[in-house]
Amino acid sequence: MAVLGSTGSVGTSTLEVIAASEGRFVPYLLAANRSTRALVEQARIFRPAWIVVADAAAAAEVSVGDLPAGTRLAVGPESLDDLVRSPDVDRVVSAIVGAAGLRSTWAAVDAGKVVALANKETMVMAGPQVMRLAERTGASILPVDSEHSAIHQALRSGGPDEVERIILTASGGPFRTWSQAALAAATPAEALRHPTWSMGRKITIDSATMMNKALELIEARWLFGIPAEKLGVLVHPQSIVHSLVEFIDGSVIAQLSPPDMKLPIQYALSHPRRLPGPARRFDFSRAIGLEFEPPDPQRFPAVRLGHEAASRGGSCGAVLNAANEEAVRGFLDGEIRFTDIADVCARVLDEHPFQADPSLDEIRRLDAWARQEVVKWVCV
Repeated sequence: MAVLGSTGSVGTSTLEVIAASEGRFVPYLLAANRSTRALVEQARIFRPAWIVVADAAAAAEVSVGDLPAGTRLAVGPESLDDLVRSPDVDRVVSAIVGAAGLRSTWAAVDAGKVVALANKETMVMAGPQVMRLAERTGASILPVDSEHSAIHQALRSGGPDEVERIILTASGGPFRTWSQAALAAATPAEALRHPTWSMGRKITIDSATMMNKALELIEARWLFGIPAEKLGVLVHPQSIVHSLVEFIDGSVIAQLSPPDMKLPIQYALSHPRRLPGPARRFDFSRAIGLEFEPPDPQRFPAVRLGHEAASRGGSCGAVLNAANEEAVRGFLDGEIRFTDIADVCARVLDEHPFQADPSLDEIRRLDAWARQEVVKWVCV
């Protein structure tokens, strides 16, 4: 196993799954950007062949003497690209946060690896290109996001031509019942208090704006080859039903589990087999209530942006993702209001120079353009 982003929330959960696997999963490579202290501690516990620190300045803090015998240090994204291609790597867990995860995921797909994909931005930015590459190289892409893992499991109940629609569920985040006026005054601290999931700061804000559902709609469009008009979103505050697939005969297949990322992680690591694991289980001796409601488009306009980007395709996903990353940073830094996040993303998406089938270089240029546009908007 190569675990990219091993010090983040998905990465640490992945290592819990590996630790509980009784030797079935063996870490060959652990990688982080700047969190060297946590990475070295993970190396001491798991003794991988390599650790990779992407940031050169942070890597200078690591001494060879800090590492256990047999573990070597590599530095920079180029080294990471080379190591994920190693014949010693069977599966790559892509859990680097944000657009930064595209490069190493591309390298893994190009090498024909089995990729456990937690970095949704890869599919949002370059979904068609990545899927074409996987078809050429024989790589397999298995989703780690709980929603897409649920869809992957439910789709095994019927053929592609039998799917009526796919519904991704959303917790609604901490602001599910807040008024428009209250949302405008929401603080970063309030937005970071998620009611059901423990996640990193950026994705927690995305959950609060429901931009995570927008990005997941785009990811599902390309990962499963489903037209945008067959994709929808339901708010489900218990976070027990992770997604639903409706088939043409009216049957609806849903995947349920307590909110615990270790289950979809293990599913991606062990697929096509299922194995015992450390994920939480239901206590069926207690009553369980399930609620569903449509998202409010007025209070959560990000969902509409996701539908638009999934429908238009091309460069829309890359631009929406970049604008959102920069807008979330601006909100966390106190530069814009919570409700400004979706507004600025809509403005940048509307004004960007659309390209129907951009190359990777063009995607990178549009990513940089969108970020700069947000900076201009924030500074006005």
